[in-house]
Amino acid sequence: MNTTGMQSIRKALWDENPGLVQLLGLCPLLAVTSTFVNGLGLGIATIVVMTFSNMLVSSTRMWLRAEIRIPTYVLIIASLVTCMELLFEAFFPALDRSLGIFIPLIVTNCAILARAESFASKNRVVPSIIDGIGMGLGFGLLLCAIGAFREFVGHGTVLSRLDLLFGGGPVGGLAILDSPFLLAILPPGAFFSLALAVAGKNVVDRRRKRAAGFRLSI
Repeated sequence: MNTTGMQSIRKALWDENPGLVQLLGLCPLLAVTSTFVNGLGLGIATIVVMTFSNMLVSSTRMWLRAEIRIPTYVLIIASLVTCMELLFEAFFPALDRSLGIFIPLIVTNCAILARAESFASKNRVVPSIIDGIGMGLGFGLLLCAIGAFREFVGHGTVLSRLDLLFGGGPVGGLAILDSPFLLAILPPGAFFSLALAVAGKNVVDRRRKRAAGFRLSI
């Protein structure tokens, strides 16, 4: 991957992260991330769907009329989501049951449709694939980070229920906290966790700008 591709991925991971900056796709982000494994499962599905939807939209953009482009994008995304749901049901049935309706609801994830409309429909295939990977990774890593944080604070464990990915008996993970804060795994905890993540990013960005300004003034 060339330097431009790496810069695009870094930009997608931080400067234009769909969840942290654009605040898109908040429904699954807030509902599913009660554990790290749930966040990882939905993150993988989102990365795959976003990458392939960008690729297909970019490949067909020259033949799509403007009047039907949005329904066509939704049809492409829905077809990919159906394939992902079937794969989860076949190979990860326990994780599929844990995620429930939120795998099919990837179709309504506005982050995926937004990238198809704003980037893939205006760029060639390779840049669109890189954009899909970067944006998907940014969203997926945020899902995993919030899931790990909520699991640690709310359950007092780390990496519990790995059996959802690998099969076998239930795995309790590493128990760390003796007195977990149960609010973290409830709906308000999802909002608080996202707010902390956004605030943390803003603090880091401000410090980077101050450091850059200080270096320029020297």
